[in-house]
Amino acid sequence: MKNLILIIVALMLTSCSELMIIGGVGGAVVSQSPAAKAYNGIDVITIGQTEKSIKQHAYERIKNETQKFKSDE
Repeated sequence: MKNLILIIVALMLTSCSELMIIGGVGGAVVSQSPAAKAYNGIDVITIGQTEKSIKQHAYERIKNETQKFKSDE
């Protein structure tokens, strides 16, 4: 957790004008927003640990909850 906070702080305090991070889909994301930099940094860590992006985790969670809801009816 401490490492994650340090990475987020480093991304927000960077003096670079652009940050390029390769996403899970393979496209390059260029952003100057600190919020986007923090999200992309966390997304890279998530992909490295689970081999799935945050969006893939959210999609699968919503899909599973929807299937549970339909089967309960």
